[in-house]
Amino acid sequence: MSLPEDVRQLPGLVTEADEPVFAEPWQAQAFAMTVKLHEKGLFTWVEWADALSREIAAAGPDDAAENYYMRWLAALEKITQEKGALSENERLDRKDAWDRAARATPHGSPIELGAETRN
Repeated sequence: MSLPEDVRQLPGLVTEADEPVFAEPWQAQAFAMTVKLHEKGLFTWVEWADALSREIAAAGPDDAAENYYMRWLAALEKITQEKGALSENERLDRKDAWDRAARATPHGSPIELGAETRN
């Protein structure tokens, strides 16, 4: 599968054989969520590239390359909020729910929302 030209032009995107390179599964998930939200029309690639560029610029020139997907995630959180896909409170509630679920999940097991409330 070849990445579309506009995706290949995203700032800082590392590719190999025309595929994005991910160091961790969550990075691939953040990438996939971004692609899906774009496909659903929440934002254009130009809007996404601008949001990501702002996060990268705000981190400064000394930011480590391994932080790229942290910037990606920050841009995704901001653009979804700016576009009204969820409020700041909803985002924080969801983030807190994931944190609680992760802490309640045994190492190596898939994280499931709601697992923290099961006994």
